[in-house]
Amino acid sequence: MTMTFSADEDFALRLDSEDPLRPFRDKFHLPLDGNGRPLIYFAGNSLGLMPKAARQLVEQELADWASLAVDAHLGATTPWYSYHETLREPMARLVGAKPNEVICMNSLTVNLHLMMATFYRPGKERFKILMEDPAFPSDTYAIKTQIIHHGLDPKDALLLARPRKGEFTVRTEDIVELIQRNADTLAVVLIGAVNFFTGELFDIPAITAAARKHGITMGVDLAHAAGNVPLSLHDWNVDFAVWCSYKYLNSGPGAVAGAFVHERHATNTQLPRLAGWFGNDPNTRFRLHLEPEFIPVASADGWQISNPPIFSMAPLRASLAVFDEAGGMEPLRAKSERLTGYLQFLLEEAGSNRFTVITPREPGGRGCQLSILSHEHPKELHKKLEAAGVKADFREPNVIRAAPTPLYNSFHDVWRFARILTEH
Repeated sequence: MTMTFSADEDFALRLDSEDPLRPFRDKFHLPLDGNGRPLIYFAGNSLGLMPKAARQLVEQELADWASLAVDAHLGATTPWYSYHETLREPMARLVGAKPNEVICMNSLTVNLHLMMATFYRPGKERFKILMEDPAFPSDTYAIKTQIIHHGLDPKDALLLARPRKGEFTVRTEDIVELIQRNADTLAVVLIGAVNFFTGELFDIPAITAAARKHGITMGVDLAHAAGNVPLSLHDWNVDFAVWCSYKYLNSGPGAVAGAFVHERHATNTQLPRLAGWFGNDPNTRFRLHLEPEFIPVASADGWQISNPPIFSMAPLRASLAVFDEAGGMEPLRAKSERLTGYLQFLLEEAGSNRFTVITPREPGGRGCQLSILSHEHPKELHKKLEAAGVKADFREPNVIRAAPTPLYNSFHDVWRFARILTEH
């Protein structure tokens, strides 16, 4: 659907007045500038804003700890022992999974290592891992160390899908071609669904189909995709996925992460894994030393290492409730495409030769983020934006990432940002 925009401020205000999701902005704490005016907060791709409901949920857990101590594991308002189960269904809805395929635990990179322990079993013939370039550094570190852990050399075992010369993003057909060309030696394909640097949304269904056609395991990093774009992990036939929840899922710094294991694997209790006591069968979990053998739960819970981190999970409960109240990812994506499309329109209208948007232009090829490459004094430009009340982020050497998110950003935010950027 073609969207028609105007660069007039009144047009932005009218879009906000007609926005059915506008009330959700009031469900978050917006940082203020020195004059008490809300910042233009376009940094949700780094850290989402705090849901107002999070405070009460965290304070409830503190109160239960104070009054019940150890008995809160079973007697708290929301019992701690099964706390992770409260996240299962709403998180599954957001990533397009069945509830038994999802577990919230640890951090993203820890979960990636746990998934690789199961799904990266290099043999003499198949030992390579395919990633996009640039991938998020933590993924690269994790994958290189996994390769080394198995006695291999990343120079031989790591295959990178790079943009073509003169381009900034990686074409799907190039990834598929790499998979086909290296099908006999590839063990795992691991792609970040939305690239952290360029904002490109990869065609995960097409890449997954190409990998699975050749019996190659398909993994996805959803750090910049969960809560940003609609996902259908189960139907796409992805083998595993990992994500954090402090970006678009608005759950606070270091919040608990998530993992997806397709049910064909999740229900297979014979799969190798790194085990911990909370992945053990709950029927025998508290027999402790009387149960020396690990018997995994026949679901994604079987990869859970430790008991639920309550204070890290409480804000996620608050955030997931907001997503459900908003109607899930479909209405949010509809607003997001319009919000980011409006930003793109305004930047193109300005016609500045001082910057270039390197994110794909088509809405289906990106999430909410636009990556803006500055041609002149990029760090100084970023500092000027901050001084003018904009909170975006800077990525070396010359890219400013701006992510208008549909839950709490407005069209007037976008209009103001574009005006500030083009005037500086």
